[in-house]
Amino acid sequence: MAVPKKKVSKARRDKRRSNVWKLDAPAMVKCSCGEYNLAGRICRACGTYKGKELIKVSD
Repeated sequence: MAVPKKKVSKARRDKRRSNVWKLDAPAMVKCSCGEYNLAGRICRACGTYKGKELIKVSD
């Protein structure tokens, strides 16, 4: 069975676990109404997606 020959130092271990594994922030896009929302989602302010009104939003 494979066993490590030497102890991995804290510095080496933490370098490996550094910001390489962090997730990116979700992409925000500007709707035609001027509101920002997540890409690929219906706009909550105006109810449109790709220029088509999908839900009716009461003001």
